Formats: sequence, C-alpha cells, structure tokens
Amino acid sequence: MVSVFVSCASTQDVGNNGVSEVNNSEEIASINNQVFDDISDIQQSGNYVLQAGDLVDIKVFMEPNMDRVLRISSNGTVTYPLVGNIRIGGYSVSDAEIQLAEKLKYYIKNPQVSMLIKEYSNKMVYVLGQVKKPSELSIPPEKTITVLEAITSVGGFTDIANTSKIKVLRMENGKQKSIDVDVNAITKQGKKSLDIELLPGDVVFVPQSMF
Repeated sequence: MVSVFVSCASTQDVGNNGVSEVNNSEEIASINNQVFDDISDIQQSGNYVLQAGDLVDIKVFMEPNMDRVLRISSNGTVTYPLVGNIRIGGYSVSDAEIQLAEKLKYYIKNPQVSMLIKEYSNKMVYVLGQVKKPSELSIPPEKTITVLEAITSVGGFTDIANTSKIKVLRMENGKQKSIDVDVNAITKQGKKSLDIELLPGDVVFVPQSMF
C-alpha cells in the first residue's frame, strides 16, 4: 500500500526544469482520499499482477509444513518446497495459485494452494484518476519510467482529463510533496524536460477538467 500524508503548508516552488512543486493542504487531502480508495481497489481486485519484490504468504490446505513467506526474486520466481524454482511474477494471485498447484499435484494429492500478498514491491508506481485504465505499474529493472510513459502505459487520458494539471504525489524525507506536471506543454510544445522520471512509490494523479 502506498502511504500518503497531508502537508499542512501551502507552498509552491519552481525548480530548474520548470516543474512546480505544490503543497495545498485541502486539495491534496481530497486527492489523498481518492488515491487511497483507488489503490485499495486495484490491490484487492483479482487483476493485480504479482511483481518482483512482492512478499507472498503461501499455504497448502492440510499441509502446514508447506507454509512459506517468500519474496519474489528479480526474475519473477520463488523457491518452494518439492517444486524448486517456480515463476509467479507476471501472474495474478489466482493464476499463480493454479501454477503452483499444478506443480505440486505430482507430490500432493489434490493440492489446494492459497496465496496472500503480505507486502507490495517498492518498485511500484500508481497512475490514477482520469486515465483509461487506472493501474499499478512496475518500474523495470535498470530502467526508468516518466510521467508521460506511465500515462501511455495505462491507455492514455479519458475525455474529461485535465492534461495540464497532472499531479505526482511523492514522499520525500517523511513528507508528501505534490509536483504539478503539464503534459500539454510536453506533447504540444516539446518541453521534454517537464516529463519527470518517476520514483518508486510515486502516484500520478490525473484530475478532471473543470467545465
């Protein structure tokens, strides 16, 4: 779960790259509430895809000696008794349960596998609000992802998105920072320096246009 905290101050700073960093307590509090609900929906849906770095609690019904809490490796695998290395990264939880059960059936009669995510990877970012498919995204190993790339990865904007007021919510030194990013300036004016790289735990929030 991404942690979001509300700053009590209301300030704005413009960095050397022209990106404004804004702290507005009332606006950010409202966004935080929506972000919390949206992330919970994503993580609790059956659509969450297991990622490298996720910590999973695996159990097999009536086989307590098979209980394991394992972290998914960088190549998407875990090492599990009897079956050895098995790839579960890239699968939903239900599909990963099926994959493991298929391997275990050669050793255990009718294995019933259950899997619970105890801790989510810290390499995740979330893209929420007025985008086609609000989702979590994993930052690829040894690579970066920018605001525009993240939005493109989830299908782009809805018809009512405010594309000039994208907010990146970021925790820094225990405090939340809100960074405004103008995608219109990036795509229509060629200001590529505004397309900032996302950090693990960032939330990209696309607000609705005010008509």
